[in-house]
This record gives sequence, C-alpha cells and structure tokens, in this order.
Amino acid sequence: MLEITRQADYALRATIEVGKLPFGERAPTAAIAARQKIPLPFLAKIVSQLVVRGVLQATRGASGGVSLARPPEEITMLEIVEAIDGPITLNRCTRDPSVCELSPTCPACEIFVEAQQALIERLEKTTLADLVARARELERSYA
Repeated sequence: MLEITRQADYALRATIEVGKLPFGERAPTAAIAARQKIPLPFLAKIVSQLVVRGVLQATRGASGGVSLARPPEEITMLEIVEAIDGPITLNRCTRDPSVCELSPTCPACEIFVEAQQALIERLEKTTLADLVARARELERSYA
C-alpha cells in the first residue's frame, strides 16, 4: 500500500488550520488539535518537526501558539509531507537504483520513477494557500 503516514496527514491538516488565520496570527495547539481531531501529544511532536523545517513558528506562554513561518503561498504540500515523512519514494529502486541489479533493464522501475516524479511535481506546485482556499470552498459547500 502506498500511503503517507498518519503523522504527515495530521501535519497537513494542522498546517491548513493555521493557514486559515491571517498571516502572523497564532493558534493554540490545543485548539488546532480539537478542531482537527488530532491527539495533542502527537500534534506537539508534529509541530516541533514543522518548526525545525521552517514551516511553522511556535511561541510559548499564555498568549503563545503556532503561526506560519512564511506566507502560505511559499509553503508547498510537498514540503509539509517531506518534513514529516522524508523524501517521497514509491519503491526502493526509485530511491537508489543500485539496490536492484535489474533496475537498468526493468520496465516497472521506469514507471515507478515517472509516477514518483509526477507525484512530487503535483505536491510541489500545490501551495498551502491553494489548500486553504479549497478547504474554505469545501466548508462553504457543507455548511
């Protein structure tokens, strides 16, 4: 099964939630966790990884919370997923062709490489601003 981790899914949901705020505003992690149904201890770990990667900023204290480190137009879906899961690879041969002696003559490897590149390009061209806009559309249609 090819699937991003639950942690990467939570990271996307949490980052979209923060992205809905006016740029520079903070949201308490407890509020993000409640709205997105993410266990708070799990979210704390995710937030720290996104802070290290420069996607989010975290401020401690009574008026603290989480905010975007950069404008949502500058943050990609790929960046968020890879901040949690690392580089996207569909098969071990796409990550390192030398692990398989059949890679040079394997037609399946070619397809995996092409599919992986298409996925990476799609995630790279989708910004957090795009995701936030789509989230708002979906919320309006289900309200």
